[in-house]
Amino acid sequence: QFQFVESGGGLVQPGGSLRLSCAASGFTLDRYAIGWFRQAPGKEREGVLCIRSSGGSAIYADSVKGRFTISRDNAKNMVYLQMNSLKPEDTAVYYCAARRGYYCSGDASLFGTWGQGTQVTVSS
Repeated sequence: QFQFVESGGGLVQPGGSLRLSCAASGFTLDRYAIGWFRQAPGKEREGVLCIRSSGGSAIYADSVKGRFTISRDNAKNMVYLQMNSLKPEDTAVYYCAARRGYYCSGDASLFGTWGQGTQVTVSS
C-alpha cells in the first residue's frame, strides 16, 4: 500500500523557519517526481515546489522563491521542504504527493499518491 506521511508542521513566528518531512512507505521514491502543495482556508490547492526523480527541482509558487527549498534522500525514502523567512501568507496545510516518472508539475491532478497533510501556521 502506497503511503506518505508528512511531519514537521506547527506554529512559527513570521521570519522563522520550519522543515517539513515526507516519509514514503510501500514504494521507493527514486522513480517518482515528488511535489509539495499547500492549501490555505478558502483557497485552491497550489503547487509550491517539485523535485524530479533525478533531483532537479522546479518552483511553482513565485512567492516562495529564495525562501523555500526542496530536497530528497532516496536512500531514506524521504523528501523535505525547508521553509525560511516564513510569512503569514504561508499559512496552509502542506501536502506531499508523488507522480510516477521523471517530470514535475504544479498540477495536483497529475499526482496520484498523497499524504494527509501537515498544518503550518505563521503568526505572531
